[in-house]
Amino acid sequence: MKKIAILGSTGSIGTQALDICARHPESYRVTALTAKSSREKLFEQVRQFRPAMAGLLDGISPEEIPEDLRFCRWMSGKEALHAAAAEAEADQVLVSIVGIAGLQSVMDALDAGRQVLLANKEALVTGGHLVMEKAREKGKPILPVDSEHSAVFQCLQGAGPNRLTRILLTASGGPFRTWKKEEIRKATRAQALKHPNWDMGAKITIDSASMFNKGLEIMEARWLFDIPEDRIQVVVHPESIVHSAVVFEDGAVIAQLGVPDMRVPIGYAMAYPERMSTGVEAPDLFQLGKLTFEEPDEDKFPSLRLAREALRAGGAACTVLNGANEEAVARFLREEITFGEIYEHVDRAMNRLAGLPARNIEEIFEADRKAREVVSGK
Repeated sequence: MKKIAILGSTGSIGTQALDICARHPESYRVTALTAKSSREKLFEQVRQFRPAMAGLLDGISPEEIPEDLRFCRWMSGKEALHAAAAEAEADQVLVSIVGIAGLQSVMDALDAGRQVLLANKEALVTGGHLVMEKAREKGKPILPVDSEHSAVFQCLQGAGPNRLTRILLTASGGPFRTWKKEEIRKATRAQALKHPNWDMGAKITIDSASMFNKGLEIMEARWLFDIPEDRIQVVVHPESIVHSAVVFEDGAVIAQLGVPDMRVPIGYAMAYPERMSTGVEAPDLFQLGKLTFEEPDEDKFPSLRLAREALRAGGAACTVLNGANEEAVARFLREEITFGEIYEHVDRAMNRLAGLPARNIEEIFEADRKAREVVSGK
């Protein structure tokens, strides 16, 4: 039986991981759960799975804990994340929290010798060099949960010594794929939150609409698969059935297909190197009709260009892009800026903060802080 700690248990990834645990009670025991602020949902999860430890990042006092849940060790703030990642009894740590906080949690879990199941983009975007070095040192390869990186990882399992020449990262194109550039720049909050295929949190949904999500995934792929950014190609695939593919030097392309349901990549990471039932049916190829593929329009979606520029710049450029984008998205969701201004804020932060180092976590967090200040105007 595998023991699993889930950071971000009340979010989309966390709840689906718990669904898989509930389907396989003989194989998984949940030992720790954390959430940011959804206390009632976390209470229900603790009642069902009875972990030894639980935590709320926004804090909880002893008197706020229901009587029937006091069997559990409750923690608050950043200490809850550290305890779940490094102190709770666990073989696996699913890091599905949003934001740069995931970097410290990943490093804590690796330092404790845990297997990291990664559903947090920012850990690799901001500190990919540190994370991969630590994973190699500990002999604990990072198991990706993002559907695209899981797809690439699955495609590579049968590759053996054969060298891949390119990664094809598919993108749905989001809700604005067919919109004109001028229309995209004026898009409303409600329009940007209507993703055509996936059910995700607000931040990731906005990133999909702007295609910053795909820019961040280029950065992730560069570190996960140790491949230069110019060999990572984005392919717009609106049906979201081909989740990504790899190209080998003999011209062969191997792709991973599936319906758009995150339980498949979550379950693959949890059961690796085996597979298990997830409650998801395979796509019916006869019902699909056709699959389409398009080149991304980097004029309409400059996020892809900015992501590649950040990777080529090195240092803390990727951290600056990520922090500026997070702050800009937060401002857009509060309806303080327009959708088009997200790109402008990120571009300005990258130009203003060019050359910052990222030799350790402290420098990465400092670059993140400065990027947010540029966008917030504080």
